[in-house]
Amino acid sequence: MQLGLIGLGKMGANMRTRIERGGHTVVGYDPRPEVSDVASMADMVSALEAPRAVWIMVPSGEPTQQCVAQLAELLAPGDVVVDGGNSRYTDDAPHAKMLGDKGIGYLDCGVSGGVWGLENGYGLMVGGSDADVDRLMPIFDALRPEGERADGFVHAGPVGAGHYAKMVHNGIEYGLMHAYGEGYALLTAEPLIADVEGTMRAWTHGTVIRSWLLDLLVRALQEDPGLTEISDYTPDSGEGRWTVEEAIRHAVPANVISAALFARFASREKDGSPALKAVSALRNQFGGHAMHNTAGKNVGETGTPTPNSPKSAPPN
Repeated sequence: MQLGLIGLGKMGANMRTRIERGGHTVVGYDPRPEVSDVASMADMVSALEAPRAVWIMVPSGEPTQQCVAQLAELLAPGDVVVDGGNSRYTDDAPHAKMLGDKGIGYLDCGVSGGVWGLENGYGLMVGGSDADVDRLMPIFDALRPEGERADGFVHAGPVGAGHYAKMVHNGIEYGLMHAYGEGYALLTAEPLIADVEGTMRAWTHGTVIRSWLLDLLVRALQEDPGLTEISDYTPDSGEGRWTVEEAIRHAVPANVISAALFARFASREKDGSPALKAVSALRNQFGGHAMHNTAGKNVGETGTPTPNSPKSAPPN
C-alpha cells in the first residue's frame, strides 16, 4: 500500500521506517529538505496513486489545521486523510466536514509509543467510518505491535473517538508518572533506604506496580543517579488539561489526574522537587521530550532510543 506522510519528526520518521518494514511505500514530506522525500506537499500528492491515503503527523492546533486545509485543495474524492497527531478531539468534526464536503474521508488516530514505537510497535486508537478504517488496516497492522497476543489497536468509534481515547490515555499517564515520582521522592527522603535505584529496580519484576514506565524510571536513575542534572520544571502538552476539562464537563471525579496536572503547574514556580524531577525524566525516556537542567535550559531531547534500550518494552 502507498501512504503519504506529512511530518518526519521524532515520531513521524520512525513511523515511516516501521511502515516501510511492513512492505508498504511511504512518500514523506517535511519542511526540512534533508529528511523529506519530496519538495512540497503537492509533490507528495502527485507521487501517490489514486485513491490516495495521507497521514498527518504534525503538532496539534494551527499546524494541523493548515495541513488539512491544504489537503482539501490538493486531494480528490475517494482519498482519505488520517490525523495521527495529538489534536484535540473537538477539532476532528470540523476537519472531517471540510474534507467530506469534497468527498475525502477522514480518520483521527491517537498514536502512543513515543521514540520506542519503531521497534516495539505503536498503540493506535482510531475514530472514523468502518470503510475508511478497513481501507487503512494494512498501515495500522504495520504500525501496531506484532505477535499472536499483541493488540495495540482499537476502532474506538466515529470521528473524534480516536483523539478522545488518546486524550484520556495521556491523562492517565500524568497520574501514573506522578505516583512513581512521589514514591521516588519518599525513598530519597528516608535514610533507611541505602539504594533507591536498586529498590525501584526490584519493583520491576513480580510486583503489582511493575510497568514499562517503572522500567524507564529505573533506566533514568541508572543514567543520572539522583537525577542531579534535571530541573523539576515539567511542561505539559495539553492533553492533561483537556482530560480535566472533560472530567468537569461530565462531572466525573478525576482527583489523581487533576492533582498530577496541578503539580506540573507548581513545578514551574520553584525548583527542587524530587517527584517532579522523576516525572521530567520519564517524559524524556518515553517520548524524547526535552528536560530542563538546573540552569533552566532545555537538555536531553532525544529522537531515538539508545542502543541499550529495553527491546521488550510495550508501547505506552
